[in-house]
Parts: sequence; structure tokens; C-alpha cells
Amino acid sequence: MAGYGYGGPYGSAGGYPSPAQPYGNPFAALMPSSFPAGTDPSLVACFQLADQDGSGLVDDRELQRALSSYNQSFSLRTVRLLMYLFTHTNTRRVGPREFIGLFHCLQMWRGTFERFDRDISGKIDGPELREALLSMGFVVPPVVVDLLVTKYDKYGDGSRAIEYDNFIECCLIVKGLTEKFKERDTMLSGSATFTYEAFMLTVLPFLTA
Repeated sequence: MAGYGYGGPYGSAGGYPSPAQPYGNPFAALMPSSFPAGTDPSLVACFQLADQDGSGLVDDRELQRALSSYNQSFSLRTVRLLMYLFTHTNTRRVGPREFIGLFHCLQMWRGTFERFDRDISGKIDGPELREALLSMGFVVPPVVVDLLVTKYDKYGDGSRAIEYDNFIECCLIVKGLTEKFKERDTMLSGSATFTYEAFMLTVLPFLTA
């Protein structure tokens, strides 16, 4: 589609594993899943080590520790956003299938960040962020990119740039809200109609993670 919105491999549900289930009740229970065939044994071992009670699910803090063992250190808020994106519930639990999906998603986003961090500073600025999002299929208006950089520039030192961990949270917000919007924009026109309740249920999970 023309103009701002979505398209490309990521924006049209390609490029990384699709979420495990459609969006629904954010308070629905999450049932244990199984590992996809051919899963790397080291990832299976990592999940099983994190699943200390043997329930087949890991909670937010267990997932945070598991990801840190792969040099993927994130705030608890970012971890909870990841869990919501891959389960569409606020139960703050993931099973094997969701764990593998989000792990591979993070690997691809790290590759994207490193590709656009051209000066190897560990940060990307506004234009680089917009290019990175565009490469994932999200045509984000410059004014929105500016708001994202303002929000996620953790130092506020005038550099107007964001580091990897905040880049991931930024991607989660853009991807999650875009997918929610696309559910309503069935004609891919760039416009959608929401009831007040639907709007609140769309936005609030991203604010309360």
C-alpha cells in the first residue's frame, strides 16, 4: 500500500515465526506447548533449565534469565512485551513453542540493529531507526520515529539515539500495534474503526506490560 503503514516481508507476516494464536482475551490462560521439530538441543536445554518447576511454562523472570544466558539482556518490561507479543495474553508465561519463536525473532532483530548501526557505536539514530523499521515492513512516519527516539533515548544527552535493548522494545511496540491495527484494517487502506473498548484493549496491554 502507498503512504505510511505496513508492507514488505515483516509487515505481511513473513520474516520470522508468526505469533502462536490470534489476538483474543488478554487474560486467557496459556496452555503448555511443545518444541517444534528440529529445535536446537541447546535451546531445549536452556528452556528446561529455566522451567524450574517442570510445568512446561516459564515466567517473566525465568525468561529474562534464560535470554541473558545468550547475551540477550533486557528489562523486565521488555521481556513482558515479548511474552505478550507471542502469546497475546497477560499471563506472563511462555511455553516451548513461544520461547523458540521469540528467540529466533530476537536473533533477526539483533541482525537488523547491527546492520543499521553503521558506526558500530552500539546505538542507532532516528534516520537509522526509520530505515531499520522500513526493512521490517513498517513504514513509520518521521514524526512517530521522532517520538520513539525521544521515548527510548535512555541518556537524554542530545545524541538522539537508542541502544539495542530499547531498540527491541521499540520494535515490539511498532510490530504489536501494527498487527492490532491490521486486524481492523481488513482492506489495507490505512484506516480502521475501533470501539472505545476495543481501542483500550488494543493499547493498554502495551502500556501495562
